[in-house]
Amino acid sequence: MAIAPEVSSSTDPNPIEDGGEPVSAPGLNYFVFALFFTFGGITSLNDVIIPKLKELFTLSYFEASLVQFCFFIAYAVVGIPGARLVKRLGYMRGAVAGLLTMMAGCLLFIPASQSALFVVFLFAYFILATGVVLVQIVANPLISVLGPPRTAHSRLTFAQAFNSLGTTIFPYVGSILILGSLATVTAAELSGAELDAYRTAESQAIVNGYLGLAAALGVVAGVVWLFRNRLKGERHETTTLAEGLALLGRPRFGYGAACIFLYVGAEVAIGSFIVNYLMQAEVLNLPEQDAGKLISLYWGGALVGRFIGSGLLRLVSPGLLLAAVCAGAIALIAISANTTGEVAGYSLLAVGLMNSIMFPTIFTLACEKLGPRAADGSGIINVAIAGGAIVPALYGALADKVGLAAALTLPALCYAIVMGFGVFARRPA
Repeated sequence: MAIAPEVSSSTDPNPIEDGGEPVSAPGLNYFVFALFFTFGGITSLNDVIIPKLKELFTLSYFEASLVQFCFFIAYAVVGIPGARLVKRLGYMRGAVAGLLTMMAGCLLFIPASQSALFVVFLFAYFILATGVVLVQIVANPLISVLGPPRTAHSRLTFAQAFNSLGTTIFPYVGSILILGSLATVTAAELSGAELDAYRTAESQAIVNGYLGLAAALGVVAGVVWLFRNRLKGERHETTTLAEGLALLGRPRFGYGAACIFLYVGAEVAIGSFIVNYLMQAEVLNLPEQDAGKLISLYWGGALVGRFIGSGLLRLVSPGLLLAAVCAGAIALIAISANTTGEVAGYSLLAVGLMNSIMFPTIFTLACEKLGPRAADGSGIINVAIAGGAIVPALYGALADKVGLAAALTLPALCYAIVMGFGVFARRPA
């Protein structure tokens, strides 16, 4: 069993992965854990909203995937400008900006519901995601600087466990509040003013949920603002956009950024349509709300795996462990796509366990030795999260033609490429 590699020291005064002194901010870890919980939970709510909007607006799988497209494309649009904003404002003020933007996105669900237009819902998701991107640009490097470089893999994985806690709790509650409906008709049976009224009434549960989130985000933003000067020793290197993009020329970082794109795309593609997958007669044949509750098993697997992984990553080579869990994900997808009933349903849900360490491990492996350019690296990694926009759309288009099970070939291919990165990055940078 290989020992997890330690990052060598350097005289370069950097905040991440280069042997510099960690930033001083007692107790700030708890704040970062709360950020991971918040943006994880909000992101996973999309998996509950998609089947609801698919029914309300009688959408195809591809059209329904536009929810994830508009949410995750914000990473491509905002990632690099967001990193520059965070470098200018600092981590804590950057977090406040992100939280307030998320709150604005939540409030936009009010006009979205009143208009009964799908495009307005998509705009609200984009604004909400813009705030999520800003918060994530802060959270990922910040958890790495709040401790020794040699345990960055483990620490980020542990923080991601709180992300998974949010993704486990939010969909379960959201399924009860949003997917439960007393309607005796469907959108496909209505037209004109009756259809608009139905969409407005049925989407009110979505509005109520996001109004509650908006209030909570406002409170959190206020608390963070009170502690905006608490972080000591924060440093960022000033770079141009071209210099930031030049990081992609480093094979390790470039390959890692591509793998973030593919991993997020595969994870989101499965999560986006897992409700519809479980509702199929040949799988579990469940009602919409009951299938929605099972999303918590998908994300809950990642929660359990991240707590386990945070310990394993102190003992095992991060790259080799990444390759192993990718192989596990491919095996589970193959089982699900080629079986029926409970085996097909629960084997696909179990892919969440394999996803557990992927993001934090890819992130830290790719960003090793970036030094004071860590914020640039984090910004580019966040751009790569736009895989959550592209891969689900491709999966939806493929599912419209060959079915949800056969289309699982696409996320399996994504995991195969990420497995190669694990082998490639098994040694220290």
